[in-house]
Amino acid sequence: MPRKQEDRDIGIALLGLGNVGAGVVKLLEDNAAAIRDRLGARIVVRAIAVRAPGKKKRLVEVDPALLTTDINATIDRDDVDVVCELIGGETEARAAVLRAIERGKHVVTANKALLAAHGEEIFAAAEARGVDVYYEAAVCGGVPIIRALREGLASDRVEWLLGIVNGTSNYILTEMADKGRAFGDVLKEAQDKGYAEADPTLDVSGGDAAHKLAILLMLAFGTTVDAAAIPREGIDTLDPIDFEYAKRFGYVIKPVVYGHEHAGGVEARVHPAMVPDRWMLADVAGARNALYVHSYALGPSMYYGAGAGMMPTAMAVVSDVIEIARNIQAQSGGARPARRHRAIARKPLLDPGDVRSRYYLRFTVADKPGVLGRLTTVLGERDVSIRQVVQHGSGGADGGGPVHVVVLTHEARERDVRAALATISSLPAVTSPARLIRVFE
Repeated sequence: MPRKQEDRDIGIALLGLGNVGAGVVKLLEDNAAAIRDRLGARIVVRAIAVRAPGKKKRLVEVDPALLTTDINATIDRDDVDVVCELIGGETEARAAVLRAIERGKHVVTANKALLAAHGEEIFAAAEARGVDVYYEAAVCGGVPIIRALREGLASDRVEWLLGIVNGTSNYILTEMADKGRAFGDVLKEAQDKGYAEADPTLDVSGGDAAHKLAILLMLAFGTTVDAAAIPREGIDTLDPIDFEYAKRFGYVIKPVVYGHEHAGGVEARVHPAMVPDRWMLADVAGARNALYVHSYALGPSMYYGAGAGMMPTAMAVVSDVIEIARNIQAQSGGARPARRHRAIARKPLLDPGDVRSRYYLRFTVADKPGVLGRLTTVLGERDVSIRQVVQHGSGGADGGGPVHVVVLTHEARERDVRAALATISSLPAVTSPARLIRVFE
């Protein structure tokens, strides 16, 4: 007797069995009954491609018969409906995902770098082949921001978004703000605790966040951008005194991504920024992620939660698998599939020099008469309007020693601010490069 449709098994293959892959196996085992009740089908792991099948210690126990080193054979299995790409990187992952699509398999991936670099190619191939590519885990881990942008706001129009999408950077800045510690000390602790990689460059430079922002821009504005072309600044230039001033002025420094669609293109940037301490975003502490979205109909909405970790990320992967399984069930029942992926058109990134913002500027200068006046004159000559000025320090017993001059500006054009700083840096009284932090209101 043939099995009823609701009893159908959905076969999946895992490419990779690291933290996320192990979390997927554990979640499918622990929640098997609940998933079957909700889905009307079982999700069954058919094969797992790994580099070392004989590895003694793993994060989760699996049947050794499931393990293989042959990625292509794993993808090609007739009993596999969904391929979960969890190996990371670009070259091998791209080949695997495109092979899966070519073979008519649906794909779930947590690979932000892959989608940022090759998303346009992958989604076009999936649309042509009539399969799904889901990627909730690629941005903000367990926070369902991809689903919110793709489905929850499908009838709305996103105007701009602002958020924290890198937990490592947020953890470091939270510690610096709360405890007045130096960047290097907090980074070392983050590495010891496993929050930061041995090579933390991608996190602290903004590279990881730029990959995620590229994906968000594609979803929010229907455009592809080169993640490497997104203007970005790292968090490694911040000093404890900047956090003191931020608190004094009513702000908190956060590592943010920002995207805004304009008539002439898309504004996109990654950098540390001061946000008002009354904003909910200011309360996002530690390794948490959050995204603030402003859309035409809904207005402001915010999405918050764990941005990384074995189980939060695995939860996002399994949720995507369940959604694809529902689509498979619906099509088996005769439903016609809708367009799976938003139409994508290339839009130019705005010249960062034309972007307007408010700024925090900190100068280290000799405590001499006329220095403050010279600073404000140069800023004024470049159409940078000053909102507030504070001088900190006395220059020592005999005067003339270094002091901090902090300026908060009104909204100004970036090109003008940079030109003013270039002139100021050449003044004899300026003893070190100026610190610039953008300010949101």
